[in-house]
Order: sequence, then C-alpha cells, then structure tokens
Amino acid sequence: MRTLAAAVPLVGCTMAGGRRRVPMRCSMDGPDERRALFGRIVPVYDHVLDVFTLGQHRTWKRICVSWSMAKGGDRVLDLCCGTGDLALLASAKVGLDGEVVAVDFSRRQLEAAASRADRHWKPCYKNIKWTEGDALALPFADCYFDAVTVGYGLRNVLDRSIVMAEIFRVLKPGSRASILDFSERSLLIIENWVIDSLLANFAAGYGVAEEYKYLKRSISQYPTGEELEELAIQTGFASAKHYDLAGGLMGNLVAICQGMTTGPY
Repeated sequence: MRTLAAAVPLVGCTMAGGRRRVPMRCSMDGPDERRALFGRIVPVYDHVLDVFTLGQHRTWKRICVSWSMAKGGDRVLDLCCGTGDLALLASAKVGLDGEVVAVDFSRRQLEAAASRADRHWKPCYKNIKWTEGDALALPFADCYFDAVTVGYGLRNVLDRSIVMAEIFRVLKPGSRASILDFSERSLLIIENWVIDSLLANFAAGYGVAEEYKYLKRSISQYPTGEELEELAIQTGFASAKHYDLAGGLMGNLVAICQGMTTGPY
C-alpha cells in the first residue's frame, strides 16, 4: 500500500511532463486561514455531508464519476479531492492499467484520503497519486488527462474562471470534465432547517461551528447552472450541460472538449 509521504509532494513539486519546479500557491482567499479551516474540519467532514445530504452524496458522487466517462486505462484528475471519495470511485473505473491523480491544497485532507484508501484497500487503489497542489496552477502538462472530476470543490476556489481554464488546458481533446456541487436552489430548499439549525448544532457539538458559517456563504455565492454552462463555453469547451440532481438540491456540470484532433496525444 502507498504511504502518504511517497504520494504527496512537498511545497514546490516536480511537474508532470518534465516541467520545472514552481512554488506552491493556495487557490483560495486568505490561503493560510482557508487551508487551516479545511484541515480542522477533516474529522467531521464526511459526517457533515451525511447530515446535509441524508447520505445521498455517495450516489451523486458515483453519478459524477460515471458522467466523466472515465474508462479502463485512462488517466483521471480528481481536483479538490478532499477525503478521496471520487478518487476511489475513479480508481475502480480506470483499473490497474489506469491512473488517478487526486489533488488538494490541504495536506490534512490528503492524509485522511490516503488513510481511507488504506482502510478499504483494493488493488486498483495502487493507481492513485495523492498530490498537494493548487487548482489555479495545476502542475501538469497540456492535454495530460482523459477525464477530470470535481466534487464540492469549484465552489471554494478564489477564481473559478482560472480553475476552469486549467481544467480545460490539462484535458485531452474529446475528453470531459464532470463537476458536482450544490445548486442555486440548495439554500432555498434547506437553509433554514439544515444550515441554520440542524447543521449548526451538529457542527457546534464537534467544536467547528465557526468553520461551518463558511458553508452557507460559499453556497450562496456559487454560480447558477446557466452561469456554469456559460463559464465552460467561454473557457473553450465545445459543449456544457448542467444537470439538476435531487430536485435541484445538487447539480452536476458536464463540459466536453472539442473532438479529437491530430497531434502527439
């Protein structure tokens, strides 16, 4: 089984494709504070998602990975991987001949993800590389991946347009990105019950009440489905479609690059 020390590069890493070393930057406003915030919520991260979604986030994550069209032998990027759910699902899709690069800016999230892979070990998990990195400046060559997944991560970056451009850059022609997150209807449907009462009390019980004030604000500032489609098209994707899940509680954007072209890919 892989160890985190072998899988997660320290700040300033060697890029895939032979590119030079660059300093690591954080992709969110107040980088040190935000990194610390996500580190503090690691022990309750999955519990809160279970409460917030009544456990349905596992189904939506499977849908997200399925819509990426990752298949055996592919190389997949799971961006903002958190505690690793999508990366583990993608690993099973691509198999022993494939590769999953799971990137997050929080080392504690990566440690939790690697620990989860160890606890629920499958041979295919050997193909996962847990990588500390910046969504605003991905350390990979152009046209490097066959698919990209993002689960509850695009909402948290400082500049979504830059991150979308990076996703587009590292995808091969004809490939797609599948991006899962809360939709614009989430707050209207459940904010009073879940965020302002149940979830607040739950977080307080675990000592992370202040941290979860961030959740409501981040959801309220997330683009609508139509805005996400427009962002993808403006970035350069050939097509983009945002699908409502669970009656609009969640949404999944599928953005597809232009079809295959001649070239060294």
